[in-house]
Amino acid sequence: MNHDTSLSSPRALPRTPGAELPVVTGAQLRRQGLTAAQVSERCTPRGPWQQLLPGVYLLHTGPAGGRERLRAALLYAARPAAGRRGAESGHGTSGTPGTSGTDGTGTTGAAAGAEGAVVTGVAALALHGFAAAPPVPALTHVDVLVPRTRRLRATGFVRVVRAALPPEPLVVDGFPVVTAERAVADVVAGLDAPAAVRLLLTEAARDGHCEPAALVAELSAAKLLGRPVVTRAVELLLAEGRSLAEERLYAMVRVHGLPEPVWNVDLRLPGGPHLGTVDAYWPEEAVAVELDTARAPRYATAWPPRPAPRGSRGRAEPGPGPVTHAVWREQLGRLGVTVVRLSAEGLRESAERQAGVVRTALRAARDREPASYVVVLPR
Repeated sequence: MNHDTSLSSPRALPRTPGAELPVVTGAQLRRQGLTAAQVSERCTPRGPWQQLLPGVYLLHTGPAGGRERLRAALLYAARPAAGRRGAESGHGTSGTPGTSGTDGTGTTGAAAGAEGAVVTGVAALALHGFAAAPPVPALTHVDVLVPRTRRLRATGFVRVVRAALPPEPLVVDGFPVVTAERAVADVVAGLDAPAAVRLLLTEAARDGHCEPAALVAELSAAKLLGRPVVTRAVELLLAEGRSLAEERLYAMVRVHGLPEPVWNVDLRLPGGPHLGTVDAYWPEEAVAVELDTARAPRYATAWPPRPAPRGSRGRAEPGPGPVTHAVWREQLGRLGVTVVRLSAEGLRESAERQAGVVRTALRAARDREPASYVVVLPR
């Protein structure tokens, strides 16, 4: 592989920020004094360089590496400066430097994301470390997310994904990348095999790349939940996410020395209505823990029931139906029951802090009025 990066111009090409890779734009070469003819000469089959994409050049021969493809895709897709919008047609030749979709600054990484191009799809999964994606060095194509109003065309190894409002990118290994859940959604949109969809969603939750609730929200925003292949995979995802959160809750209690609660119980008033289901409950302190996971609510119907209307033989009417979490928590609070809501993400990333929240609630219970008597039943 020939890595000749010398220029016929007396000035050497400077290493601009983020340009540790030998990938440059035609605008950069032009600013160094190279003419179109000189660039074209160096990009012949026998020359030391090659054109990777319209207006984007690799300063060595031989195959481009995965990181070089990533950088080239971002340089190609970066928002052009005013007066150079024509580059977005995707046309360009090796003898016409400065015609790529770039603003000519040579920026990449987070800066390229700010210019309207963010890595998504399989390439983003690779940067996030998904086993279901090829490693970065083996990437053969790159998906870039750009605003819907851009006229950028797919070309070569670059595929274009459009969004009304691209998300604020993360910076992973120096490249602007969508969140793991957005990358999964963009990949799932192109999958038809149930096993492939299930494998990807399972890895996303099991390996902690993203929380099930956030992933389901992203799939919903992408209007993918109506596809049967996705619906079934999401059901399994939520079940696995729920199971993982429960395991983390059990571990938090035992590792951090909290008193052992009763697990997964229903709360009821004596002879009265069902108050709801909680994941852990300390009867003496009247403290309950509820896991904030993506699933159907387990709250009781509103209570107390409505007074019996006249002529109904004294039979009370049921409440007005399921209540929100805030109302449910307020109702239990009036009975002296403290509800602590823990997120699956919090248990994964800061179990000690979550244990401190529960411990504080247990201590505070000793200083308040005794709670109303609540019947605790196994679920």
